[in-house]
Amino acid sequence: MTQAQKLAAGSIVLGIGVMGLKGAAWGLTGSAALFSDAAESLVNVAAAVVALLALRWAAKPADANHPYGHDKAEFFAAVVEGVLIMLAAVLILDHAWQAYLHPEPLTAPILGMALNALATAFNGAWAWVLTTRGKTLRSTALRADGKHLMSDVVTSFGVLVGVGLVFATGLAWLDPLLAAATAFYILYAGFKVVGESVGGLMDAAPAEDVIAQVHRLVATHAAGALEAHDLRMRHAGRLTFLDFHLVVPGAMTVLDAHTICDRIEAALKAAVPGLMITIHVEPEGKAKHQGVILR
Repeated sequence: MTQAQKLAAGSIVLGIGVMGLKGAAWGLTGSAALFSDAAESLVNVAAAVVALLALRWAAKPADANHPYGHDKAEFFAAVVEGVLIMLAAVLILDHAWQAYLHPEPLTAPILGMALNALATAFNGAWAWVLTTRGKTLRSTALRADGKHLMSDVVTSFGVLVGVGLVFATGLAWLDPLLAAATAFYILYAGFKVVGESVGGLMDAAPAEDVIAQVHRLVATHAAGALEAHDLRMRHAGRLTFLDFHLVVPGAMTVLDAHTICDRIEAALKAAVPGLMITIHVEPEGKAKHQGVILR
């Protein structure tokens, strides 16, 4: 089991524990706002299961039908997670409406808020772990799970403040109102996760600073070549794909051109983890001269 898969499995275990705490908090208080928090924790568990399955699939080596590997499976997992988040938001909105129509006083609010606060602390610590390790491991699924948990922490904090206000003021209508506000925030988070994942499925380019770094490295280490053009990049999970055309003097030997390519590839791979490079060598006079980045 890879490090990413172990982290995803840890998310499932933690998610079940947090779901139990938040479910108990809702059961004790009857709060619609705490129900919204418990419902989102159920989604967290489902999303962690999907992430683990996607990571296991993404770790499979390239084969005849998938010569570029299976890394994009992580993007599918992130899309599923975003959809689950949005479904949870709809469920919460429905519950909030019912609570507004039929308000009930809170019971055992202090104990319920204490259980919810404990669960929120666990989620916050684990969200930091997933986000940090997800960036290190270049895992889309882990980063999406970490962002989702962090949005859960934000909403949980807001829920705790709101339930405290309901308890202090006795205004029962604040409870379903807060649940509805939480649902809209969760809905926004779901749309954002889906949008980022769809970008990866559509072969979106990496961040502009990464592209600029690649341009600089090619220009620095392409001594002996005349120009490079038509540079294209896309990312897929842990991997980033790069291809460009390298123009060399017509009289240059294949060995010398290959040496330049090796030098460029070594510099790029040292700077950009998970980079897969394809260089098309062209003799002088045959270049298209489009999008030139080096002379």
